[in-house]
Amino acid sequence: MQNISTEAFWSRRPGLPVKTSAMTRYRITIEYDGRGFVGWQHQDNGLAVQQVLEDAIEAFHGERVQVFGAGRTDSGVHALAQVAHFDLDRDITAGKVRDAINANLRPHAVSVLTAEEAAEDFHSRFSATQRGYLYRITCRRPPLTLTRGLAWRVPVELDSDAMHRAAQVLPGKHDFTTFRASHCQAKSPLKTLDCIDVARHGEDITITTRARSFLHHQVRNIVGTLKLVGEGKWSREDVKTALEACDRTAGGPTAPPDGLYLTDVVYDDEKP
Repeated sequence: MQNISTEAFWSRRPGLPVKTSAMTRYRITIEYDGRGFVGWQHQDNGLAVQQVLEDAIEAFHGERVQVFGAGRTDSGVHALAQVAHFDLDRDITAGKVRDAINANLRPHAVSVLTAEEAAEDFHSRFSATQRGYLYRITCRRPPLTLTRGLAWRVPVELDSDAMHRAAQVLPGKHDFTTFRASHCQAKSPLKTLDCIDVARHGEDITITTRARSFLHHQVRNIVGTLKLVGEGKWSREDVKTALEACDRTAGGPTAPPDGLYLTDVVYDDEKP
């Protein structure tokens, strides 16, 4: 196998900066409220989380740098612990980097929780081995006030136990076309879902999922399908049939982005 230098490795990846010994790579963990953003990634139709982070870094660093995120969350989707990285050509302590970014993020609902120096071959997206998502449903008739935009209000009771049982047909490696957005850009619909759990907490139902990577809208389409089970309209067998159909029209509706959170990103060096 041919050995290539780190600089050559980065230069071969389109859109990625060449890493030089004079640069320091920083890894940051971020939380944000997805309301008011068009998503993580730069868009022509509004403000992105990636953009406000790059603006904040430029404000104290004086130069524009690109920030790479571990997950490309959609418009309205939130993050409890998104991971990102970027390179600076100055050696600044990680604590100062965190504080400087936060000082320049105001008034946006984005916060850098932690910052640390990372190895030069660390990449927030390509080095990740698992991602976790949580979806929050609130079952109540009154409108949401304090959590409006932060959960999906369903005005009827859902059977969370039935939803959990039905969800267990999904873990494993499958063709997830049924739960894939029609405009998904992934090369293959084959994904391995590590686990999915449905639990009730008072009037809230949480659906947690873990996988190395997800298709566009995969979690939201699964949630919309499991809601049909919770309402008694679908059975576990119906979910299995929908999965095996490999046809988006065979699945349930797409749940709104309000209740979806990127909860964590795992890397090899963090595994127990």
